[in-house]
Amino acid sequence: MDKLTMQITGMTCGHCVAGVTRALQGLPGVTVDQVAIGTASVAYDAAATTPADITKAVEEEGYHVVSTI
Repeated sequence: MDKLTMQITGMTCGHCVAGVTRALQGLPGVTVDQVAIGTASVAYDAAATTPADITKAVEEEGYHVVSTI
């Protein structure tokens, strides 16, 4: 499993955290390590998904991924 940590703008409350968590959990091969206001960390199976797919899922929830590491 590879790891990905994202800095995310636009998250302001627990509802935001829940939305991002649900979006990430819905991706194949993704295990959510932590989601907090402004950040999310996941482990993912590179054979099942990509960092671009993970970023897209967060952005489709209405937030902006500023950086990934």
